[in-house]
Amino acid sequence: MKIKIVGIDPGLAGTGIGIIEGTHHRVENFAFGAITTSAKDPQPLRLQKIYNRLCDVFRNEDPDLIVIEDVFFLEKYPKSGIVLGKVSGVVLLACCMTRAAVKEVAVREAKQVLTGNGNATKVQLETAVRKALGYPHPIRPYHASDALGLALIGLFRYGGSQIRFLQS
Repeated sequence: MKIKIVGIDPGLAGTGIGIIEGTHHRVENFAFGAITTSAKDPQPLRLQKIYNRLCDVFRNEDPDLIVIEDVFFLEKYPKSGIVLGKVSGVVLLACCMTRAAVKEVAVREAKQVLTGNGNATKVQLETAVRKALGYPHPIRPYHASDALGLALIGLFRYGGSQIRFLQS
């Protein structure tokens, strides 16, 4: 059974989107991009832009599964963790407007699955995603390659057979 998975890498300046269609471990189609917001705009407006664009993507793509990078923060930068939590909340709200199952995956887990190293760099992760897709060009921005990685994890783990179970 062919499924469509959307991966989301939340971020206030850039929210990555990766879309994969496939069966089991075979990717048939993919697309990627990012929603960018300006630091000059007030935070509520930036969050609204992310929400509206995600709702458009979900409405147009009608995914079976949405895989989101789980919230994390660095002790050095606790405020960035709070902002990321706000963005993730908006992403989850947009997900509620779909019929899709939603899974959150920790960034270290995603890196481990795709590169074999939970501490992989963005460059290493992008290279692994590109290789898995057989795509010869750099995937930019990195938020988009991260999002594609999350969508790949959804395909590898659930491959279509367990989606109905996840939606219950």
